[in-house]
Amino acid sequence: MTAAENVCYTLINVPMDSEPPSEISLKNDLEKGDVKLKTEALKKVIIMILNGEKLPGLLMTIIRFVLPLQDHTIKKLLLVFWEIVPKTTPDGRLLQEMILVCDAYRKDLQHPNEFIRGSTLRFLCKLKEAELLEPLMPAIRACLEHRHSYVRRNAVLAIYTIYRNFEHLIPDAPELIHDFLVNEKDASCKRNAFMMLIHADQDRALDYLSTCIDQVQTFGDILQLVIVELIYKVCHANPSERARFIRCIYNLLQSSSPAVKYEAAGTLVTLSSAPTAIKAAAQCYIDLIIKESDNNVKLIVLDRLIELKEHPSHERVLQDLVMDILRVLSTPDLEVRKKTLQLALDLVSSRNVEELVIVLKKEVIKTNNVTEHEDTDKYRQLLVRTLHSCSVRFPDMAANVIPVLMEFLSDNNEAAAADVLEFVREAIQRFENLRPLIVEKMLEVFHAIKSVKIYRGALWILGEYCSTKEDIQSVMTEVRRSLGEIPIVESEIKKEAGELKPEEEVSVGPAQKLVTEMGTYATQSALSSSRPAKKEEDRPPLRGFLLDGDFFVAASLATTLTKIALRYVSLVQEKKKQNSFNAEAMLLMATILHLGKSSLPKKPITDDDVDRISLCLKVLSECSPLMNDIFNKECRQSLSHMLSAKLEEEKLSQKKESEKRNVTIQPDDPISFMQLTAKNEMSSKEDQFQLSLLAAMGNTQRKEAADPLASKLNKVTQLTGFSDPVYAEAYVHVNQYDIVLDVLVVNQTSDTLQNCTLELATLGDLKLVEKPSPLTLAPHDFANIKANVKVASTENGIIFGNVVYDVSGAASDRNCVVLSDIHIDIMDYIQPASCTDAEFRQMWAEFEWENKVTVNTNIIDLNEYLQHILKSTNMKCLTPEKALSGYCGFMAANLYARSIFGEDALANVSIEKPIHLGPEAPVTGHIRIRAKSQGMALSLGDKINLSQKKTSL
Repeated sequence: MTAAENVCYTLINVPMDSEPPSEISLKNDLEKGDVKLKTEALKKVIIMILNGEKLPGLLMTIIRFVLPLQDHTIKKLLLVFWEIVPKTTPDGRLLQEMILVCDAYRKDLQHPNEFIRGSTLRFLCKLKEAELLEPLMPAIRACLEHRHSYVRRNAVLAIYTIYRNFEHLIPDAPELIHDFLVNEKDASCKRNAFMMLIHADQDRALDYLSTCIDQVQTFGDILQLVIVELIYKVCHANPSERARFIRCIYNLLQSSSPAVKYEAAGTLVTLSSAPTAIKAAAQCYIDLIIKESDNNVKLIVLDRLIELKEHPSHERVLQDLVMDILRVLSTPDLEVRKKTLQLALDLVSSRNVEELVIVLKKEVIKTNNVTEHEDTDKYRQLLVRTLHSCSVRFPDMAANVIPVLMEFLSDNNEAAAADVLEFVREAIQRFENLRPLIVEKMLEVFHAIKSVKIYRGALWILGEYCSTKEDIQSVMTEVRRSLGEIPIVESEIKKEAGELKPEEEVSVGPAQKLVTEMGTYATQSALSSSRPAKKEEDRPPLRGFLLDGDFFVAASLATTLTKIALRYVSLVQEKKKQNSFNAEAMLLMATILHLGKSSLPKKPITDDDVDRISLCLKVLSECSPLMNDIFNKECRQSLSHMLSAKLEEEKLSQKKESEKRNVTIQPDDPISFMQLTAKNEMSSKEDQFQLSLLAAMGNTQRKEAADPLASKLNKVTQLTGFSDPVYAEAYVHVNQYDIVLDVLVVNQTSDTLQNCTLELATLGDLKLVEKPSPLTLAPHDFANIKANVKVASTENGIIFGNVVYDVSGAASDRNCVVLSDIHIDIMDYIQPASCTDAEFRQMWAEFEWENKVTVNTNIIDLNEYLQHILKSTNMKCLTPEKALSGYCGFMAANLYARSIFGEDALANVSIEKPIHLGPEAPVTGHIRIRAKSQGMALSLGDKINLSQKKTSL
């Protein structure tokens, strides 16, 4: 074992800015100071030794003047000191002074104070010198019978570590601990003893468990957790034992401890695939989610439920529990609700869709009555989307859902109303039998719509799908009601004049005469600024939109009026009625044009809107069959094409999902019969405890095992040259929030290198956790040094430094070898993610940091360049494949990713192929990156810059 691996088990965090004290002053304080002074001096000694100082002259001083003290703080510090101080001579023999220390240990193990006994026993777990432990064995055994549980449980741990490291010192440890376990009453002592038996002598642990298997429910939760682990290991190693212990696991599902229930459910699923077992485990998970208050716990357990669903045979069982899963919606956290709704949607079938819709309808109504919370609107949106998906998959449900959802068209939250509108548009196109119901409900809520965007959508739906004479008349009535008195300009001027007439209002302040653009006089008083509020409240919605200068809605209205007028002409034979309806529609358009040209709106009408309204007037004046076809048939066909393309896309994604989940069995694959399987061949079941450990570590090992290219050899960074006296290379192991540098240091000289130290520093949002300890390298020897770095955010980081050392026998100063920089790749933190177009646009508008990267590559194909960028940045392309297919010389795509720290990264790729430069010309254009933090935007831009230059033809 090298010096670098003799690390301290107790991590101590200390400020490093203070100047280290001299050895003489420390010696003086330790000899002559009072208890307080000695305590401070001992702390400084510990810190200096941790930083690589040897301080051999202080060892005897501490033994003489500090060891005999009975102060508890001193005793605690001494245990840390003995843990880290070098205990052997350079040739590996134990220091003579340690015999005195060993005697002090023995006295502390027999001390009347239980805290000192327990602390000493804990310290003995960290000792690696058998010569020091041997004289202490009788005292350690005696501690097993101490009256206090703190001493007994630490004695068990001490015996376990000594048995594991030096079995010859206590060969009868398993038997001793088994006898101790039978008579022990304290839960923590029993847990430690049982844990030792599991690892040291599993058969004895099983014997003990067999004697008390019926009382397992009465044990403490810490012991129950260990029992679950033992049963799991035993049943996987020896499947014939399952019948013996599976009832015990079932019983532990009813434990009072959430942790035990969670582990027992996870174990049960791996031990049995029977529907009853899966149902019991799933029910246990659902209870945990509902009862636990911590949202993180809810999300973790939800993930386990989702994993269960991935198994084809388990999905049927979970479908019966959909209503129980929906109880989780009582949680206020949006992320939990989102996952729950997605899971319920995946499990919905024709058997339970009706119940699901009833619950979701109740939830939707509840969100209306809830006092506004920041997530209420988003939750409402989620519910609307879920109901939308249910209605599309199960058309029979649409009639129940639509009336409830259409109430939300008048909602203040535009996003939820937009989702409802999208759903209604799809439903009215797909389900012909529901069209009368939808039109009727739309006419009911039309006057209450507050958002101009929703108003436009509702107008389009009414104009497109009103097919009866009565409905067309109703639409016209609603439009007139929403527009108010016409002509608009004259009525507005009359209102203003009427408001300014009373003398009280005019005399309130100094009046001022203004000439309007129309040549009339308008009087403005000091009070007039307070009047419009009421006036605006009284305005019908459409008139309000127009006076605010939003004339795009007027263009939509003109199209709608044209559609219904043309349809009315085809339905009604009387010429007088046809002309009357057409004239009314044209009057509305003309009055809107007049308003747009006047000075009353806040913004004048745009030329595009004028052209559109004028076109509609011309169409109505001519009423040609060609225009009738364009307005009443082509529009609907466009929607039909769009919806069918969307449906195809959904089916394709579902097909891919099902293909992923379906386990393909090749013709020549062997069939495993459980009854015929050898004990050591239970490889089909993964070790859940190992998997949970991997999950806690960010799945890094599993990823590396799956991908041979991501092996350690590909992540080795050379730090020095081959001709340097000290050669160094590092393996950079990224583990979510931690980076571990495993540095190999090789002495390439024929001299012994003393105090060889790896000195590191960082740039960026990285922090070095501890300073690596110095070591001595023999000629041509090598050693591994580990250094830990903490990461706080997603941005490029650099680790740099040098190796310094002394050459034995040389009088020169310390030698130094400068190391190459280690660049931390942000791709280890960025993962592909997906979001809707609306969410992308919202984030794009909100994020303040933008980085524009110019495309500089030698790739000549647009699609190839996009795929290269996706591979280099770990981002996901949100633009569908169909939109990117074909070739026109241009390409635009939206990319999205999330970091493990929860940061979003957006990118827009706009590239073109300059044809005038020839077929071999490289792609040109630019990539715009947007993120919430500056570091993320800059780092991603740097990554793209580096990766596009690396590509070779």
